[in-house]
Amino acid sequence: MKFAYRFSNLLGAVYRRGNLSFSKDGDSVISPVGNRISVFDLKNNKSETLPIATTKNITCVALSPDGNIAILADEDGAAVLVSLVTRAVLHHFHFHKPVSSVRFSPDGRKFLVTKENVALMYHAPGKRREFNAFALDKSFHGPYDETTCIDWTDDSKCFAVGSKDMTTWVFGSERFANLVYYCLGGHKDEIVGCFFEPDSLDLYTVSQDGTLCVWECDTELDGLVRRPPREQNSAPQEKEKRTEEREEEERGEGEDGEPQGEVIRGKPDGHRQTEGTKTVRYKRLGKHFFNKEGDFNSLTAAAFHKKSHVLVTGFASGIFHLHELPEFNLIHSLSISDQRIASICINSPGDWIGFGCSGLGQLLVWEWQSESYVFKQQGHFNNMATLSYSPDGQYIATGGDDGKVKVWNTNSGLCFVTFTEHTSSITGVTFTSRGFVIISSSLDGTVRAFDLHRYRNFRTFTSPRPAQFSCLAVDGSGELVCAGAQDSFVIFLWSLQTGRLLEVLAGHEGPVSCLSFSPVRSVLASVSWDRTVRLWDMLDSWQTKETLQLTSDGLAVTYRPDGEELAVATMDGEISFWNPQTAAQTGSIVGRHDLQMGRKETDKITAKQAAKGKSFTSLCYSADGQCILAGGQSRYVCIYNISEQILMKKFEISCNLSLDAMEEYLDRRKMTEFGSLALLDEGVGDGDTVALSLPGVRRGDMSSRHFKPEIRVSSLSFSPTGRSWAASSTEGLLVYSLDAALVFDPFDLDMDVTPVSVRREVRRAQWAAAIVLAFRLNEDALTREVLESVPHDQITVVCSSLPDVYVEKLLRFVGSALESSGHLQFYLTWAQRLLTLHGQKLKNRSGAILPIIQALQKSIQRHFEDLSKLCDWNIYSIQYASALSNQRGMKRVAADALSPEEEEEEEGSDMESEASGEESDMLT
Repeated sequence: MKFAYRFSNLLGAVYRRGNLSFSKDGDSVISPVGNRISVFDLKNNKSETLPIATTKNITCVALSPDGNIAILADEDGAAVLVSLVTRAVLHHFHFHKPVSSVRFSPDGRKFLVTKENVALMYHAPGKRREFNAFALDKSFHGPYDETTCIDWTDDSKCFAVGSKDMTTWVFGSERFANLVYYCLGGHKDEIVGCFFEPDSLDLYTVSQDGTLCVWECDTELDGLVRRPPREQNSAPQEKEKRTEEREEEERGEGEDGEPQGEVIRGKPDGHRQTEGTKTVRYKRLGKHFFNKEGDFNSLTAAAFHKKSHVLVTGFASGIFHLHELPEFNLIHSLSISDQRIASICINSPGDWIGFGCSGLGQLLVWEWQSESYVFKQQGHFNNMATLSYSPDGQYIATGGDDGKVKVWNTNSGLCFVTFTEHTSSITGVTFTSRGFVIISSSLDGTVRAFDLHRYRNFRTFTSPRPAQFSCLAVDGSGELVCAGAQDSFVIFLWSLQTGRLLEVLAGHEGPVSCLSFSPVRSVLASVSWDRTVRLWDMLDSWQTKETLQLTSDGLAVTYRPDGEELAVATMDGEISFWNPQTAAQTGSIVGRHDLQMGRKETDKITAKQAAKGKSFTSLCYSADGQCILAGGQSRYVCIYNISEQILMKKFEISCNLSLDAMEEYLDRRKMTEFGSLALLDEGVGDGDTVALSLPGVRRGDMSSRHFKPEIRVSSLSFSPTGRSWAASSTEGLLVYSLDAALVFDPFDLDMDVTPVSVRREVRRAQWAAAIVLAFRLNEDALTREVLESVPHDQITVVCSSLPDVYVEKLLRFVGSALESSGHLQFYLTWAQRLLTLHGQKLKNRSGAILPIIQALQKSIQRHFEDLSKLCDWNIYSIQYASALSNQRGMKRVAADALSPEEEEEEEGSDMESEASGEESDMLT
């Protein structure tokens, strides 16, 4: 089994915090999800999470005008320069303070960073390789409080910076004689957005109290006068007399002694006087107020599209307004949520508007002209508790602590249905054997069955007395549904067809923690906190068949895919393996030392001591049954080889230091004589919660508390195809898959096996020999080239002459090629001939080739669904086109059969009928 699993995608979370951005073409929206960024392709309805992670949660994302690079800044001020083309990290930089906003200039030559009350202008990285890609050009000082927003003019000559001190500052990015800085007031709350008019210095400013100010400038962009270089104005004698203090001020050395570029300091007089030049001045043309509802409905986000002059504003109540400026005409208003709108962005054509709500983790794209949703996704806003793969590996069902069951498409990475019937946390979710029904259990005392054809809850199972169900299992036939109770220590058994309670299995003396049905026999395995595993025979009056004694409390149990082995995870950190036929233990793995639990900020003991009380809470066999996947209260997922009982590989689920229990040692700088500073609740500070206010102030929700979620893996599952596995964690649903393009794995390699020899056999029309050589070299591109060069009528001959060793390899390659290739009939013919000619030999090794068959079934099922939908939509158009072509064909045949005299008579009769029709029309 290969272990080259790589991070593939992140599902279950679409937006956390930070600013949204559209791509250059406007077809994709880029959303920060924790310490990663996801790209949602709205045209092709797909999502992709980049394999790039920062050390903490991302708060600012800036895209270059050409859309090739992006700057990601986290909540500590650490920045990463990323190439969106190669998906690689180009440069690391640290600003040493939290960054409030980052913005590239329209010409792409510079970018602006605001932190605290300073605006820093850097030279944008170019195409040539540089040791330091971020070179500081100027530092701009003016605001007295933290900066909040940035906007550039279209020619990149000037920019505006909004601040929490209720002022907006306009600076010149170059040395202008009539504009160095200008301060604009007029607001009574912090500035949320400032926007320039296109090709103008006219400005709009929006504040948090719902006020819009319109500013007019008396100077055009062409009227800005460049200041001559300093070397021409100052004499050589004056340059020699310049003191060291003046040099340091001009260089602007920072706290760490590094040169910080030229420093421009603003003064509170509003503008700076320059001799001999008329300075730029602003005049307020108007002041508009938004209609607010409620005391806490503050304006939280704003965006402006310059070409269409449309201003979009979002409020804390989930309402957004569209206004046309400068007349301030309301286009329409809509409530999209009951949560605070944290970010707004508009794409380049101006027809799509993106909204991000951090409270519920929502991402919405609204087309304002047609007033319809283009994209609407929401993850589990509480922790994700459990997951399950569909039998064909095409869908993943997840259940969360928010009481929702969501179904995700593994190909697109998007959720296509959400079931909200449960009223409490979901504890278990699973598919039936056919894959059309999802069963879920919850702490609300119900087990529900959902139909994936009609998207409805068609069965609800309950117990005679209210019970909280902690686990769930469905047998292979899909007829028996069982759930374990954590308060009454019994197992309830229902019939899926009738919905009736069949039996109550009693015998455990502690809460039932996990259930698992045997895939080949009608036997149920249940593990409990009473340190036993019980095997229940479903055919013999539901009696206990065997009782396995454990060394500690049981937490998880699972069967091997062939049903010949049972794996049990216990609280002492061990995984024990049992033979269910003889009830004998066949081996055990001590995995406590592999968890490597970090130390939480509130822990009184070290991480090494805390790890002694941790254990695995989720187990899953691989598709071939040779390895087992284990995860628990840690950021690591371990893969063990069962026969050798050794650790094969460890996967680090997350490196996000914004989560708790990530570091082994606590930062001693946060330790005081009164305890850790992490125990002090000071609010988040990004608007999600209300910060601590002055004594006697009642406004605000003082029950809101700031906490760091703890990293853990709650559920694991291997894909039936064996090509990927998924883990539900605090970060979301992480999918790891085998990237075949990066794995060179030759088979029976020899000196004569080269691409040249493979293509030589193709030219000789020795198709079977060419396929064997290609598989020995094991390069996908070469194998595809050889396979597609085989004539269609030779497929049967090649399949019959193929050695048995290469039949499985060819079948696996056909299944993977079907997912991306457009030659459907060609590859389906290969699959049909292979299964027909070698079916009996493959059947004898059904356990080993089961993942290959399931991968092939997944590819065929996906194409079937796409084509069937397309045909269903176009069936009437096809019928009309065929009927029209048949009618024209009949007319053509009839016309060919007529003689010239008959044709003239028919034309005359047609003219008479037309004339009579005209007379009847006149009479009517």
